[in-house]
Amino acid sequence: MGDPRLNSLHLDPVRRQEFRRAKEALLESRGNETVFVEKKRAEEVEPGTTFIHNLGSTPPPTLQVWLVDREYIYPLKIGLNTLGRSSDNDVVVEDLYVSRRHCAVLVHHNHQCVLQDVASKNGTYLNGKRITCPTPLTSGDEIRICNRQFIFQTREACPQGPPAPPSPTRTIAS
Repeated sequence: MGDPRLNSLHLDPVRRQEFRRAKEALLESRGNETVFVEKKRAEEVEPGTTFIHNLGSTPPPTLQVWLVDREYIYPLKIGLNTLGRSSDNDVVVEDLYVSRRHCAVLVHHNHQCVLQDVASKNGTYLNGKRITCPTPLTSGDEIRICNRQFIFQTREACPQGPPAPPSPTRTIAS
């Protein structure tokens, strides 16, 4: 049985094919070392979404990679981390314009990270540009999915914790 975060039964046939292609590319890009660490951690830790209230506090010292928004710090684990509207994602984004399975952050065993859109309807943006293929992340990058902004952080680049939260998104009608 595959990862339930990556099912595509809810999609129409055209988007299902796009999603499956993106899913295959994402899973194939993990590499043996990352798959090994991901499986080992899955045996040790119960699955589920976890977040920490972002009250200007620093993330736990064991945390190596995370996303931060105005309210929360979202720890990312080695392996696949999914973002989307569905409650079984690692980062649940409660916004009707966000796809159920919107995008994923792949954290490799060496803490190198890649962002990939998984055939979302409204796209995934990195530093203001829509991504169309797996894209490497660096600490401080802004990930935007619809009207939600996240800042990607690593312990290596930000030893004292998360920066100030991103400013709210404004839509200007023309």
